[in-house]
Amino acid sequence: MAVTHSPFPVLLPGSGAGEVLALTRPISFWGGVDPRTANIIDARHPENGVCISGKVLALPGTIGSSSASAVLLELVHAGIAPAAILMTEPDAILLLGLVVAREMGWATPPAVKVPLAVQKELAGKRVSVGADGAITTAQ
Repeated sequence: MAVTHSPFPVLLPGSGAGEVLALTRPISFWGGVDPRTANIIDARHPENGVCISGKVLALPGTIGSSSASAVLLELVHAGIAPAAILMTEPDAILLLGLVVAREMGWATPPAVKVPLAVQKELAGKRVSVGADGAITTAQ
């Protein structure tokens, strides 16, 4: 039985589906994610070694770097970006990478603002993110 969560605010439109990878700590894409493999490479991060490619990436927060957008742009260009991004708060720098990718004509994952409690609830589940921000869980 599918469960649909009410539409959440859309930060960047689109749709995507995949297993929710809910990170347990904020991450910096610059120095934290390898743009060639999409693996988390921050040795201090609890999810070190986990691949974010094709996942619905739930971010409890981000650690700022103006280069984060470039890393996300490289992931999109290489076809190894997350399927969708769920953020507790918008990160303009990170979202810039998706905006630039879209302007380049590349397929980009959607970004949606989702509360941390909902991100945790969705962890490990297969979901689809609709263009309206609704998240449907297949159970």
